[in-house]
This record gives sequence, C-alpha cells and structure tokens, in this order.
Amino acid sequence: MLRKLLELQQLDTKISALKQREQEIPRQKESFSIQRKRLETELKESEDRVKKLRLEQRDCEGEIEQKNAHILKFEGQLLVVKKNEEYKALLHEIDLQKKQISLKEERILSIMDDIEHAQMKLQEDKKRIADEIRKLEEECARIDGELAEAVKDRKQQEGTRAPLAAQVEAGLLARYERVRRARTPAVVPLVETNKQAEACGGCYMTIRPQVVNEIMAAKEYHSCSHCSRILYYPGNIEEVTNFEEY
Repeated sequence: MLRKLLELQQLDTKISALKQREQEIPRQKESFSIQRKRLETELKESEDRVKKLRLEQRDCEGEIEQKNAHILKFEGQLLVVKKNEEYKALLHEIDLQKKQISLKEERILSIMDDIEHAQMKLQEDKKRIADEIRKLEEECARIDGELAEAVKDRKQQEGTRAPLAAQVEAGLLARYERVRRARTPAVVPLVETNKQAEACGGCYMTIRPQVVNEIMAAKEYHSCSHCSRILYYPGNIEEVTNFEEY
C-alpha cells in the first residue's frame, strides 16, 4: 500500500513541477515584450527624425515665400517714394530680405542632405528592426509551443492520478492529502542520524524506538509526531521507478 502511495507522491511531485513550469514559461516572454517596445521606440525616433527635417524644410520654404513677397512689396514702393532716405531704407530692407533668403536656401540644402542620410538610416533601421522583431516573434511562438506541451503533459499526468489514488486505502489517502496541503513531501523514509538513531526524513527529528520497530515491522502506519509526515522504512519497499522525476 505504501508503495502505491509513494508512486502517487512521485506523480504529484511531477504534476506540481509541471504547474510551476506553466507559470515560469510565460515569464520568458516579458523580456521579449520589453525588447519589442524598445525596438518600436527606436523606429519611431528614426521616423520622427525624417518628419522633423521635412517640417523644417517646409517652414524654410514658407519663410522664403514670405520674404520674396516682402521684396516685391518693397520694390513696388521704390517706384513711388520721393525722398532719398526712404529710397535707401527700402533698398536696405530688400538687401536684408535677400540675405535672409540666402541663409534659408543654404539651410534647405543642408536639410535636404540631412533628410537623405536620415532616410537611408530609416530604411536600414526598418530592415534591422523588422528582422529583430521577427526573431522575437519566432521565440515567442516557440515559448507558446513549449507552454502548450507543458499543459498537455500536465493534463495527461493528472489523468492518471485518480486511478492510482484509488489503489491507496481511503484512510491513508486522506491522511496523505491532509499532510500534503501543509508540507511536501508528505511521505518520507526513516533516516539514520549521526547518533545511530532513526529520525524523520522530513524534519530530521528523532523517532521513538518503539515506533521505529513498528514501522520496520510494517504492522501499521505512523506519522512523525513533530511534522506529521507519514513515515516508512526504505528496506520494506522496492525503489519506486515507475515515474521519471521532473
């Protein structure tokens, strides 16, 4: 009977490990999500750089149009002014506007060069970031597959639990379930201490000789008086190898 209980405990250990794995696997995707956001931010910054340069170019072109309009206005006024001082002032204003236009035109040439380089970088960033995101998505898909496999494995193991538990005496099973809710493992062997005395394999507290003798004689089931774990003598039970430890 204890052998079946040990098999059940080994199965429960594997199921618990699979449940833990199901919780841990999705956490691997958290770092991928952070990387993806970083890549998307990097791409947006590259796109914004091009947009900003184009906006500045349009602003410069708009200012040139305004200044050319001012020049036309001042040139029209040259035809009607009569005072020499007013004529010189208008010529000065026209010259100032032309100089400012020249500066804006130089800036536009510089912006166009910057736009060309920014667009080249944007195309490179798009390709690189698309490749990196594709790799992240592939890794996420792999993790999803790993999670699905873990869930499938756990459900298969859970499916075998009820038939195995049914082979354990009801009272012993109830005791096992009660202890397992508080601590694991719930079933532990007697172990020999350095004082040559038998102790609980869970809490390592010494067990009374009379109890040890009864456990070794396999006359009845005993629990540790300190931690309540169910005790057994390894020599009475063949090694449980039906279940692979996970």
